[in-house]
Amino acid sequence: MPPSNRVLVLGSGFAGLWAALGAARRLDELNAAQGAVDITVVSSQPYHDIRVRNYEADLSPCRIPLQELLDPAGIGRITADVTGIDATAATVTTSDGATRGYDRLVLAVGSTVAKPNLPGLADYAFDVDTYDGAMKLQLHIRSLDATDPASATAVVVGAGLTGIETACELPQMLADALGGAGVTPRVVLVDHNPLVGSDMGDSARPVIEAALAVNKVDTMTGEGVAKVDARSVTLSSGEVIPAATLVWCAGMRANPLTAQFGLPLDRLGRLAVDDYLRVEGAEGVFAAGDVAAARMDDEHLSVMSCQHGRPMGRYAGYNVVSDLLGAPMLSLRIPWYVTVLDLGPAGAVYTEGWDRKVVSRGDVAKATKRVINGERIYPPLTGDRAALLAAAAPNLQAPPAYGQ
Repeated sequence: MPPSNRVLVLGSGFAGLWAALGAARRLDELNAAQGAVDITVVSSQPYHDIRVRNYEADLSPCRIPLQELLDPAGIGRITADVTGIDATAATVTTSDGATRGYDRLVLAVGSTVAKPNLPGLADYAFDVDTYDGAMKLQLHIRSLDATDPASATAVVVGAGLTGIETACELPQMLADALGGAGVTPRVVLVDHNPLVGSDMGDSARPVIEAALAVNKVDTMTGEGVAKVDARSVTLSSGEVIPAATLVWCAGMRANPLTAQFGLPLDRLGRLAVDDYLRVEGAEGVFAAGDVAAARMDDEHLSVMSCQHGRPMGRYAGYNVVSDLLGAPMLSLRIPWYVTVLDLGPAGAVYTEGWDRKVVSRGDVAKATKRVINGERIYPPLTGDRAALLAAAAPNLQAPPAYGQ
């Protein structure tokens, strides 16, 4: 006999995974009858990817099979792309040809790097937006020909957080690939803004600039890219940089599925949600993570980050079941904001507050970053149902410790 209530969670990233586990936890709390509510995750990949680590050289710990995380909690899994959402009919269509109805929906399909229509970009640019994309970049780097002068140079476009972290890792990755055959790697970080780390504020920027210098990363600001080919990058100024590698890290946009609802979107393509993560104007629909613009306090909206995606997912899962079963919901506000930026061999920089005041740097901040990337953002990997549901509690973590 089919369940009387169906919850679909679209996406298995930081928001989607925790929404599904949070929903399962809430069912337990409410002592829902066995089989009364079906929770199913629809994801284009059968994995939970630790996306924020894609700039690193070793990605072996960054892909976790969903069956290890969802099966113990009794959560269903469907591997397919979502091709359409009809909020009026309360249905979702997928690439396997199916149409699935829902009683409640959690949209958590994340974001994608925004690549403009520049000559050669689609054919020759790499990115670290996805695990597969990052692995493609690494395979390319390992295939570089040390006898080709262009192989020694990589251009990173976008001097935001992802671009900076990627640029800081590339010199060693290039050196390892080229085998030290008398080749000196060169990494060039390009951004149209006049300063690198333009969103990081006056306190952190000098730390970032010093780290880029230590890592021997050249910066070219006030510049854009005009075209790309296999062995060169042409800048908007007309300068041509011989380079066999271009990594595009400039700008993120919410998954275009947000447009399926016919509702206003913000400049990043996100849907407005209330404090309970309900999409304003779409009955029975919640959203979490990069597709949702949620208020974190009276002045600031959520940012596209696992820092906000994970708690948004937990609260969305709690609330979607609460709403479905007529139980009280919880409002989400997060009273703190931090940024811990990996600077490769130069350490890291840790900032507090929306004005990003530096509180830790160098090796001390790097130790914090390792804990975040290797422990804090991971779900329990024991396959234990109780541990998974305990981790899905709608509690706000304290900020990461930043040392003395």
